[in-house]
Amino acid sequence: MTTALPANPIVAIPARLAATRLPGKPLADIAGEPMIVHVWRRAVAAAIGPVVVACGDREIAAAIERAGGRAVLTDPELPTGSDRIHAAITGLDPERAHDAVVNVQGDMPLIEPAAIRLAFAGLADPDTDIATLAAVIDDPAMLAQDHVNKVVAGFTDPEQPARALYFSKAVVPWGAGPHYEHVGLYAYRRAALDRYVGLPRGVLEQRERLEQLRALEAGMRISVRLIRPEQHGGQVDTPADLERVRASLRR
Repeated sequence: MTTALPANPIVAIPARLAATRLPGKPLADIAGEPMIVHVWRRAVAAAIGPVVVACGDREIAAAIERAGGRAVLTDPELPTGSDRIHAAITGLDPERAHDAVVNVQGDMPLIEPAAIRLAFAGLADPDTDIATLAAVIDDPAMLAQDHVNKVVAGFTDPEQPARALYFSKAVVPWGAGPHYEHVGLYAYRRAALDRYVGLPRGVLEQRERLEQLRALEAGMRISVRLIRPEQHGGQVDTPADLERVRASLRR
């Protein structure tokens, strides 16, 4: 198989203040810094390419600029993070010099830079449109929680990527064997991101409330690499998640 990574990637972090379960989430204080600054620093440390925060609020842009980063304001009414990064990159790079976009979620302040690099490395396969990450679910209680998104992929070798066959909030697949939590970090080929945001919402996407199903329903290929659970540290969706992250950084 021919392998060739995109030559000029950019990392984009979507963020907005209007989170339902934890309003003002990107600016939540963690160890004296806003959460979005922690995420930005880890994305910079991945050393893939330039990093920009695509934000719907001036307060987020100001926090990133105070830390020495770059932020782009986008329409706060954009429906998804993918739409937000697409709008930001389109404005920043109309000449399309950047041939890949790595989408690091703004609520993953413990993400390891190595995990970000691994997601980007998934684009070495020329047949892959989008690359993402997953981690084995070891806790049965976590498996039963519908806010833990699962990905179905047949890993014959856990050190190698596998093709994503489905995403769900349900416990899938049936039968004995490992289950995988989807880690919502994506690396897009530039053309794949353009195509994705132009697609209509899929039937299964709306039913499961998982936007990555839109790509699968349209026949796009998503590659998955496994990481250790501690490499992503979980997303911050609730006050309890925020306290967990604060405690982790104190330790």
